[in-house]
Amino acid sequence: MALPVDQKLTDTIPPPAPLDMPIQDLKSWAGKARPVGNGADVVMARIFVFGASLLITGFGTWKMYEVISPVNVTALQVLFASFFALTFAWIAFSCASAILGFAMLMRGRPALPPLAGIEETGRTALLMPVYNEDPERVFNALLRMGQALRREGVARRFDIFVLSDTRKDSIAAAEREAFSWLRRQLSPAMRVYYRRRENNHHRKAGNIADFVTRWGAAYDHMIVLDADSDMSAAAMITLARAMAADPQAGIIQSLPLLQNRWTPFARMTQFAGRVYGPLVATGLAAWHGRDGNYWGHNAIIRTRAFAEAAGLPELTGRKPFGGHVLSHDFVEAALIRRAGYAVTMLPQLAGSYEETPPSLVDLATRDRRWAQGNLQHIKIVGAKGLHWVSRVHLVQGIMSYLASPLWLMLLMAGLLLATVARHVTPNYFPESFSLFPVWPVFDPELALRLFAITFGVLYLPKLLALLLALRDPDLRKGCGGVAGLFKSVAAETLVSMLLSPVMMLIQSRFVADVFLGRDSGWNAQNRDDQAMPLAACARTHAAHVLGGLGFAVLSFHVSWAAFLWLAPIAGALMLSPLVSWASGLPELGRRLWHWNVFRIPEEAPRRPEEAAFDEDLAAEPLLEAAQ
Repeated sequence: MALPVDQKLTDTIPPPAPLDMPIQDLKSWAGKARPVGNGADVVMARIFVFGASLLITGFGTWKMYEVISPVNVTALQVLFASFFALTFAWIAFSCASAILGFAMLMRGRPALPPLAGIEETGRTALLMPVYNEDPERVFNALLRMGQALRREGVARRFDIFVLSDTRKDSIAAAEREAFSWLRRQLSPAMRVYYRRRENNHHRKAGNIADFVTRWGAAYDHMIVLDADSDMSAAAMITLARAMAADPQAGIIQSLPLLQNRWTPFARMTQFAGRVYGPLVATGLAAWHGRDGNYWGHNAIIRTRAFAEAAGLPELTGRKPFGGHVLSHDFVEAALIRRAGYAVTMLPQLAGSYEETPPSLVDLATRDRRWAQGNLQHIKIVGAKGLHWVSRVHLVQGIMSYLASPLWLMLLMAGLLLATVARHVTPNYFPESFSLFPVWPVFDPELALRLFAITFGVLYLPKLLALLLALRDPDLRKGCGGVAGLFKSVAAETLVSMLLSPVMMLIQSRFVADVFLGRDSGWNAQNRDDQAMPLAACARTHAAHVLGGLGFAVLSFHVSWAAFLWLAPIAGALMLSPLVSWASGLPELGRRLWHWNVFRIPEEAPRRPEEAAFDEDLAAEPLLEAAQ
């Protein structure tokens, strides 16, 4: 069927509306830090989070000191205590943020900020950057969002842009067919555009910058999506109204919840995000205030603020630390805040969704690039003019990957310390004057007490989130009732304990790769529930099995006590092929759903916009239109 003249693919882009986007200098900054309106409540939240983190870390480190009871402090003991303090500080900070979030939510769900009238929102571009993605999945999601906006009567205030960086011509041809189909579906209520770059310079960040410099002046705001993003009309409209009501806002970030996957690994992640996520995000939003962060998608951005402040430079040096900025979102938020714009988060905003990798192997594939991007921030954290909270965000991104090798080094230092304690003859009569001999001491009761403290700090956020879920009738019902919640939390805790040592080794290798100068490259993510054969899982996790055997043998050589302490970690590593394989089986995920495990409210009943979308899609499915 021939398209109308105004819908031919020659008319895929709007008239030019260029906006200058200067490259930012990270080594100098002539401006001054400008306040963005944080109140006393934000200051108190920061005092609590950082103060509680310091106290928890100090208490835990003191208890560790008591366990090893050094009289003549050795370098190995100092090293072990240092690794412990850094690792414990990481979980203590997360725990303190969760406690803050719990206190906030116990007082009631935070209210949305002031909202402007819809007539004051101006024009907003919905940006969908794609790179070798499945066109059917992407364009169906865009149709769902476009139809939802049309039903709300605001479609003319939003334009859709598909910004393609696709390198495969066959996928690009399918994108053009899907674009034609999408335009037919939404015309004339909503404008849809498509642009494919010949050179995908700077990847996604360059893709967004290309939009801004070509057409940014025509739009007040842009909502940046990911290929797996989905947003309700109410969420998009609320973001636009919140941005219009706050002239100082540069970025407003929503909290994307996870959905649409059926493997046990993905369903566990979806459940954790749905039950634990709002608690953590509420705590973060409380102490971030208006100096917040950006996660790269499902957020609205003031276009002129982005153009003014977020032009990313090429980092000096060779890859992986040099070159274009991979984890650009944290840096863009820091630069926009440096320019005097507020960056906020609305964890209470419903209707923002994304998808999660279907398996541990797929998560690791994505994590490799994220590890390199976050470690690049080592070169950026000292940039001139950044707000101190922005520097904290960058450090958190760095620590999210350094925490794994720190944990690994803590385990190795502990084994070495225990080996020395067993095989080196103690010095009962030191040279310094003493009335009594100096006996080596290791108090098992204190060690168990320290283990209980560490366990409590690590799992307290889950307990607090469970209490909040039990108090919320809608969430409780959507997760399968009281029994479903308890079963799901217990299952998630068990599987997380099995997967954590594996991720420790995976991320430790990633960090080593980055410091050895190995670039991650850029590959499209797997977004399908496709089981991985057990033999392939065995090959992928062979090194982890060997690592588990190594921990078991070394700890057994030291003592039975050391073996028992490390048995959970060694056992998890040796079971990694089986756990990885089983957690990637969609059939098992569906069976868990029938067993009332890992259910989330978004699955039943279907959201109204999804039901309406299914009815409209029946008129001309994308696959039939493309044939």
